[in-house]
Amino acid sequence: MKIIKLLITPITQKHWFADLQFAIIRFICGMLLTLDFGSSKFGMPWTPEDKNLSLFEVSAWFTEDVATFGGIFALAPVFFAWMGAFSESVGGLLLAFGLKTRIASFLILCTMLVAIFMQKWGQGIWSILPAMGFLWVAMYNLYFGSGRFGLDYLIIKTLK
Repeated sequence: MKIIKLLITPITQKHWFADLQFAIIRFICGMLLTLDFGSSKFGMPWTPEDKNLSLFEVSAWFTEDVATFGGIFALAPVFFAWMGAFSESVGGLLLAFGLKTRIASFLILCTMLVAIFMQKWGQGIWSILPAMGFLWVAMYNLYFGSGRFGLDYLIIKTLK
């Protein structure tokens, strides 16, 4: 029971201002992940029309890219492409608003590790930096949750 409570209860900082700073970082990273990185691979309502993607459809180029990773990714490239695009699009949105923050952070963390080691590793440090930034934000939010300025916190306060 303690583990479940820890998983759903956000950890707040001593001062509200620190929670606000982390919430701003969480919101900006979540929205960037959703609006820029995710929507180019996954059909969402805000995906540009030139991508020709219907709702929750994965872009063909992304599935082909995932298949080149080899191993387990080559066995089910559509599934792994869908999971990666989902974690960036929907997970980024959940992260931005602080809803199911730890679950979204875990999905984003897994996606960024795959992006770093399977896709960007041989392309130099500059190509790794965006994924590393999202990885660090996801790691922080995996531990702390949404903090004081997220929907998780509001839901927990309402249920008490």
